Amino acid sequence: MSKESNVVNFYVMCNKLKTLVRKGWVDWSVHTDRRESVAEHIYSTIMLAVAMKSEYQYDIDIMKVAYMLAIHELGECLISDLTQFQISKENKKIIEHMAVHDILSDLLDGKQIEEMYLEFDERKNKEAQFAHLCDKLECDLQSKLYGEDNLVDLAEQENNPTFFNAKVQALFNKGYNWEEMWLIFGQENYPYDENFIAVSNYALNNKIKENPHKKELEGKYKKLVKEYLNKENN
Repeated sequence: MSKESNVVNFYVMCNKLKTLVRKGWVDWSVHTDRRESVAEHIYSTIMLAVAMKSEYQYDIDIMKVAYMLAIHELGECLISDLTQFQISKENKKIIEHMAVHDILSDLLDGKQIEEMYLEFDERKNKEAQFAHLCDKLECDLQSKLYGEDNLVDLAEQENNPTFFNAKVQALFNKGYNWEEMWLIFGQENYPYDENFIAVSNYALNNKIKENPHKKELEGKYKKLVKEYLNKENN
């Protein structure tokens, strides 16, 4: 195949992730017309990594982290999104690694990209470990955003296998709401360092969707855009 076809074929393959909805939100019956896609998760995870590197000054190669996160869901182009409550970690790794290899097989840099993917998946270095934590925390933060909009009803989870996981049930029985369960589950089950714990706790204890600074900036630029459009139209 030509280089041109390789570029377009890879692009089209990855484009599937724009419309592949994250399975966790389907399982939890998040009540919104537009649930987060895998591609949106990838973008948000990269932005979270940029912010965590900025504020906590991690000694990492952030460009390498961003690259890892850009490709970390590549296998889902073929196998779809599978949660940890649907398939064992071992079996998912087998089929996902096969899928990544096949997706990259025609690219000249395919081997190097695959090696980067495997570094992330096996958390071989500090960049991969940092990227992994960003991947997990992003999901917790997204659940907080959905929770603040009251988009999940815990009384509607009879067909949700995740809800009946023993660890999830333990949190539910302690009286936590949905987003609190997500954030606390992350703190208890992932190797978050003190910085990731601090950000998770901030989300746990504060409203994060709306804040005065965000509203102020949005108002400022809404006004500016209107002024510039008026100038162009007069």
